[in-house]
Amino acid sequence: MLRKLRERINSEEKGFTLIELLVVILIIGILAAIALPAFLSQRSKGQDADAKSAARNLVSHVESFYATEQTYVGAAASNDVTQSGLDIGGGAGQVEISAAAANTYTIIAHSRSGGNFTISKAANGLISRTCNKPGDGACPSNSKW
Repeated sequence: MLRKLRERINSEEKGFTLIELLVVILIIGILAAIALPAFLSQRSKGQDADAKSAARNLVSHVESFYATEQTYVGAAASNDVTQSGLDIGGGAGQVEISAAAANTYTIIAHSRSGGNFTISKAANGLISRTCNKPGDGACPSNSKW
């Protein structure tokens, strides 16, 4: 065995054998199979975090509207919301005001991963945060974030 290795080193043959190449490809395949699911999970968590951030930012703009108007009615069409820089709408990656009354509102952020994150303000001032896919992405198993 050592004699063959020494002969190979001393000869002009250079390169890798087919078995060595197959082993390297197999190792790369195993590492990719382990890393890909972890990457996809992190991607959905990032998309969910973006949706949560958009919902919180829209709450700030709606509260800014309320500070001047003393009602949440009409906040969706106000300059505070339309010129906020947020992607307003009901599609993936967008945020919307789904219900606004004199002293209550409901804001829904639609994540690109498919989840919805809701912030609701009740008449008594209590704010609740819920999501529709418990235990998936950045939505906790108790549906409250």
